[in-house]
Amino acid sequence: MNNPVTIAASRSQASTLATNKVLRNTYMLLSITLLFSALTAGVSMALNLPHPGLLLTLGGYFGLLFLTAKFRNNSLGLAFVFALTGFMGYTLGPILNAYLAMPNGGQVVMTAMGATGTIFLGLSGYALASRKDFSFIGGFLLVGILVAFLAGLGAVFFEMPGLSLAVSAMFVLLMAGLILYETSNIIHGGETNYIMATVTLYVSIFNLFTSLLHLLGFMNSEE
Repeated sequence: MNNPVTIAASRSQASTLATNKVLRNTYMLLSITLLFSALTAGVSMALNLPHPGLLLTLGGYFGLLFLTAKFRNNSLGLAFVFALTGFMGYTLGPILNAYLAMPNGGQVVMTAMGATGTIFLGLSGYALASRKDFSFIGGFLLVGILVAFLAGLGAVFFEMPGLSLAVSAMFVLLMAGLILYETSNIIHGGETNYIMATVTLYVSIFNLFTSLLHLLGFMNSEE
């Protein structure tokens, strides 16, 4: 007869191994997709490709995100992850070219990049080291991201620079929270699919970087 304590210990060990596997696969895939996204952004910049526009960007993003989620449990999911991150890299290229054309644009881009990396590594490290459960902020993040997204659309359509800056500031805070939430979700077994975990963290990093870029670019133009 199996000892209940032994059974519980075995299950706990199996759960820990599964969590570590998801975490390892997530960070490996995230690293590769970030490099791939940087490559497509570099090609877009070198060829001076035009930005696809708001509607095409949103259509491509949500369409590829839907396909990634639909096929997250098979190899097609991986293909759509690279399609999504490559597409987002392409849309980033023209944005970076616009900032680099500004006075001190290179410094703005590098500062935004450095700040993004520091924030991501710091928050991820904190979530991993503390093992604190941040699931309680999930509802707040969902509502906050929806409000910020709609406000961002309003800022674009009604040409309201002040609102656009406020939205960027909101997204910096929301994406920082999303990094904590998703990392915690992986650690505590709430997210068991590394493809979806990768996409969530990638989107967090992408939006964090572009929001910081917007804020720093505004401050640079005011100097």
